[in-house]
Amino acid sequence: MSVQVENLEKNMAKLTIEVAAEEVEKAIQAAYMKEKGKISIPGFRKGRVPRQMIEKMYGASVFYEDAVNTLIQEHYPSAMEESGVDIVSRPVIDVVQIEKGQPFIFTAEVAVRPEVTLGKYLGVQVAKVDTAVSDEEVAEALEKERNNNARTVSVTDRPVQNGDTAVIDFEGFADGVPFEGGKGENHPLEIGSHSFIDTFEEQLIGKNAGDDVEVNVTFPEQYPEASLAGKAALFKVKIHEIKAKEIPDLDDEFAQDVSEFDTLEEYKEDVRKHLQESKENDAKRTKEDEAIQKIIEASAMEIPEAMLDTQCENMVNEFAQRILQSGLSMEQYLQFSGLTVEKLKEQVRPEAETRIKSSLVLEQIVKEENIQVTEEEIQAEIEKMAATYNMEADKIKDYMGDAEKESMARDLKVMKAVDLIMENVEETEQAAEAKAESEE
Repeated sequence: MSVQVENLEKNMAKLTIEVAAEEVEKAIQAAYMKEKGKISIPGFRKGRVPRQMIEKMYGASVFYEDAVNTLIQEHYPSAMEESGVDIVSRPVIDVVQIEKGQPFIFTAEVAVRPEVTLGKYLGVQVAKVDTAVSDEEVAEALEKERNNNARTVSVTDRPVQNGDTAVIDFEGFADGVPFEGGKGENHPLEIGSHSFIDTFEEQLIGKNAGDDVEVNVTFPEQYPEASLAGKAALFKVKIHEIKAKEIPDLDDEFAQDVSEFDTLEEYKEDVRKHLQESKENDAKRTKEDEAIQKIIEASAMEIPEAMLDTQCENMVNEFAQRILQSGLSMEQYLQFSGLTVEKLKEQVRPEAETRIKSSLVLEQIVKEENIQVTEEEIQAEIEKMAATYNMEADKIKDYMGDAEKESMARDLKVMKAVDLIMENVEETEQAAEAKAESEE
């Protein structure tokens, strides 16, 4: 295999990868072996048709697609390494040549990690953050805890109210025809959560368990499924059960149930203490974000679009995994929210750009300050992970390959860079006033 690198504009590069003809032959033969059992030709038993006969009947290129996929999967990773290019995006692949007896040639257009010219990063001014805890915040936290400890009870003596959870079957119809993704059974729907489109939830208020309800809604004009966009729809809904929260009284007994304390006053003080710690941690993160943002603004870098697109895709995939844990598929979420994958990517784009720029400036500070980590620091981090996951540190270490260790070392260096920045920040009231004005 050979790799040639052509540098393009705007931190892009094109890799031209050539794979030997012998490897091409192996990939074509592998494709034939995989597919031959599916091919029937009169005069031959299924799975016994010679490759030459198949190629004669269907053309020499009949197995090329499978062979190309195999060759790219096998050779692109090593081509990335051999190129010496710091690639930061998924490749755009283009096949240049695939032919029996000839080398396989393909190109991969990729984004290259951009260079960063740092501005001022020591002595950055950040706004002071008030971390005092008010009585109202304590009361709010207690109310939240009461709601968290509420019992869910089935309601049989009244209709659905806002805040209830209705367990429903539903099926949607547009122009009298059921549409894909519009059906569900025993779905717990919190009334007032606005997780379903239009006025779906409001139309269940006042209905009783056992009722069959017809819910009329209108899909948004920009609905991802073009055939439904802007259309009226009818949902046939069966209410199986109404569930409501029973909230406990705020007294000593409640404090004993939810904490290690005997009295409500002791519990309140503990809540105040944890709120204080939380506000201080939040303030630390806020100041870190502000300091890094100011360093970004004072620095120069050109982010390639392909790098930004890849980050957006990763963030949308992360979001899909999170909603899957809540019981919704991505398809269902898109239908009920009226969004598309492309719109989601646009929504996350500003945060994606901030993540990329933050990472780039911090890694550049690591280089300029020659920040290093020791084996002892890596071991301490492994032990921290072991405590978190209730595992033995040596077992975690055994599972980690060189790539994982390098990634951990890189993360620790970045954390040290953040510490260096924050050790040198200047907290000022003027910065706080300027920040407040910019947010108005």
